[in-house]
Parts: sequence; structure tokens; C-alpha cells
Amino acid sequence: HVSWTVGILLSLSPASNCCEILVKIRAAGWVRVRVEESWFTVERALLARHSDYFCALFQSGMKESRQDRVHLMGGVHARGFLIALSVCRGEIPTISDPDELTEAVECAAFLQVACLVQHLCDIIDSDNCLLLYYTASIFGVHALFHNAALFLCDAFDDLKEAAESTIPEDLLQYSKSLSPTTYIAIGTHSPSMELLHDSFRVVCYLDEREGEWKHLTNLPTLCSTSMAGVAVLDNRLYIVGGVYGYGKDTVDSSFCYNPDTGVWTALPGPQQPRYDFTLLGHEGRLYAIGGEVQKQIISTAESFDTEKGEWTFIQHAPRPVASAACAVARRRMFVCFWKPPDTTDIYEYVPAKNEWKLATTMIRPQSYGHCMVAHRDNLYVMRNGPCDDFLRCLMDCYNITTGQWTAMTGHYINSKGALFTAMIRGNSVFTVKHMLTLEYTIIGDGWKPRRQMKGFPKSGSLWTCLLRLPKTGPVIPQLDSKGKEDEMSLPYTSEGFVEAVPQL
Repeated sequence: HVSWTVGILLSLSPASNCCEILVKIRAAGWVRVRVEESWFTVERALLARHSDYFCALFQSGMKESRQDRVHLMGGVHARGFLIALSVCRGEIPTISDPDELTEAVECAAFLQVACLVQHLCDIIDSDNCLLLYYTASIFGVHALFHNAALFLCDAFDDLKEAAESTIPEDLLQYSKSLSPTTYIAIGTHSPSMELLHDSFRVVCYLDEREGEWKHLTNLPTLCSTSMAGVAVLDNRLYIVGGVYGYGKDTVDSSFCYNPDTGVWTALPGPQQPRYDFTLLGHEGRLYAIGGEVQKQIISTAESFDTEKGEWTFIQHAPRPVASAACAVARRRMFVCFWKPPDTTDIYEYVPAKNEWKLATTMIRPQSYGHCMVAHRDNLYVMRNGPCDDFLRCLMDCYNITTGQWTAMTGHYINSKGALFTAMIRGNSVFTVKHMLTLEYTIIGDGWKPRRQMKGFPKSGSLWTCLLRLPKTGPVIPQLDSKGKEDEMSLPYTSEGFVEAVPQL
């Protein structure tokens, strides 16, 4: 028989939901858990903290709650339980074998291990999506079921044939009923005035069926996208700060757009006025990192709690930085700090510990990272070519699991900074500039051009992101005289829009 002994030491937090229970069971120490023919020696506190099943068992008062041995019969396999223990103690196991994935889902459902469910959601990709979707439906793991359905919705063009031949029709229809993420672009603008009715101050979305950009909403009058922070969190678009005037005066407010209602909401700006900073959305919070104040680059950082509506300072960035590239990979935050002419440092910010950790350093002659996007457990860093060649960029891939760098083959045309607008959905990368919108497919050793669409209708710098728009299309709060929503498609011209878009 195969046997594992797992020794896990747990440091309890006073804020734990199971604090009182853990205090009572701590004296009981360790418990031996039998799963199939394998035995695991585990601290009771760990099981109670991470598994609702064990938490309920240990406080039930039943005979089994006081015994030093627990036999799990049916519903759990040894391999799935071992994966659960690994995740519970903070590890990030690689799970690729279909049987391992199935047994992990089974264990998460039977023992109600929330952190394992979250880990399974984090690792959804085109290789395991269909299996996790079907298995989650069988075992009733709703969060995993919904996240896999969303991924299938986003990557349906790539998975269509496999999905239609392997999963039940009801699962297929549920995924199709969801709205895929849509590529969004915003021009760079200073605050306006009500009387100007500036038709260029708009947010646009890419209609992939027609291959052109259309009007989504107008920017609020006082909103600045010039040197502002732009990010998406929980399917809300946030625009924070920015500048106005020739003196680069800082805008001290923020704005949030809800695509489900079409409504903008005004929010407070960071405590430290800043511009040209990095804004990142993660786990219910916005993070404003670095930037400039009165032409001085700073290292201060803040987080915004969207529920409380409050900004609080967090640990300073490792060094002063402006406009740093950032990405979230497998629910981990990474920020790219460059040091011309040849050094790129990637730091990870760990919110639970409020600390920065150096993840890796890349050194390339006369070349450093300018943009970074995440796909699976890979970070793709786009950097200039030799002799400050920003037209033909090079790309390197850093794997956060193995810690290895891989140089991608070939050059990537970066006409007018198009590569720096990259956003990833499924296995697709979208980039846009005035002349062209280009979709790539991510393959093993690089990005392969997939299709071309019309470019953004106005020249200039762009902000890009991904949003899930309502299935029925953009929501416009105000109605026209006939009671219908006024939706306007933006004309494709070289000079801008022919007609003014109505102010909301």
C-alpha cells in the first residue's frame, strides 16, 4: 500500500471564522485520515480551517469528532485528498492529468474545500476547460462550473468542435447564453466642458462579427484619460486620476462604469495625487502603484476597497516607477520594473503579507520590458529591439511555475505602439491602432496572426481592456423619443467621427 505522512503546521489568525472551534480542537492535535488504502497524518486545525466538512465534523459532538482516526469512505480518492492538502498549505500544485483533475473536483465537492475550488478555477485553460466544466456539473461545484462556462464562452471558436462532440447539450447551451468578454478601447483625453459636446470623448467596443469599432458610452465630462490609471475589476471599468492643462495638474477624482446599467459613478481619487501610474484590479481592490507628482517619480502605492470606497496606503513599491507594466497570472499580481538600458525586474505583490517579492530579473543588451500580459501561468514581456527599435519588438516568456525564461521566435511589428494595447481572451491576443485591429493566436513558441479588422476610428494613444457587455448589447440609460435605446456605430474615418455622439 502507498502511504503519505503529511505534517502541517498552522499559524492561526485571530480573525479566523473558525477561531473558537480551532481553539477547542487544537488540544486534540493531529488526526490520521484514511482515504482508500492510504493514511494521512494531518493537524486537525488545518482541516477545520479549510474544509467545511471537517469543521462541521469536529464541532458535531459525535463520537467520530473525538477520535484520532477518520475513515473517509466513498466520495474521495487518495490522490484528490493529497492535492487538497497541498493547496490547503499554500502550495500551487500542477494538475494536468485528467484523472487527477476529476479526483480534485470530487474532493473539493465532498469535503467542501473552498481554496481547492479557487485553485481549480485559476487553472482553467483550453486543455482542461471541457473536463472541468462537465465534472463540476456532475459534482455540483457551482463556482467552478460557472467559471469554466465563461471560459468556454470566451474561447468557443477554438473549442467549438470538441465542445459539441463531448459535453451535453444543456451545458453547451448554458455557456452560449453567457456574454463573452469584449475588447474595449478608450482614447486619451483631458476633462471637457458640458457646452463642448466633444464627440471624440467616447469608449468604444469591437464588434467582432462586423469587424469594426462601435460606440459604447461617453466619458464623464470631468473624467481625464490623459496619464490616468485604467483597469477593470469585477466587470467594472475604472478610470482613476489623470491630468489636465499644460501644467499637468492632477485630477483628484475617479470614475466607474457599469456595463450592465450603462451608468458612470464618481469615486474619490487616491490619497496621494499622482499621474502616469499603474492601476491594477485584483480580488475586490484597485491598486495604484508609483507614478509622478510634480514631475517627480514616486514609489508610494495605495489600494482602494470598492465596498468601503476608501483608499489606504500599502507597502511602497521596490523603487520609484512610472507607467510600469503589470499583469495578473493565476490570481497573482506582477509588476514589471525596467532599468534602462538592459534590465527588467518583475516583482510580485502579495496582498496577504503586504510585501513585494522579486520574482525574476531579465537582462538583454540595450533592451528592456515595456508591456506585459498574462496567459495561463506565463508572463509575456514585450521589449524594444536593438538600438531602441520600437517598431520591431522582441518578446520573452516567463513561466511563474517553473521560473524559466523562454525567448520567443521572430520580431513583432509594433507600429505606433499597437503591441502595447494587447489584451488576452482565451488563446487570442487583441491589439489595435488607428490603421488596424489585429488578433493573434497564442501557440507554443510565439503569437501567430489570426485575423485583421478595422482600426480604431481616431489616431492617438489608446487605453484597452476587456469587459463583458450585456447579451443584448450596450445599455444606454437615456431613451429617445420613441422609448428605444439610442445605439450609434462609429464611422471608420481617418479624421474621427462624422457625427457627434449624443451626451448621456
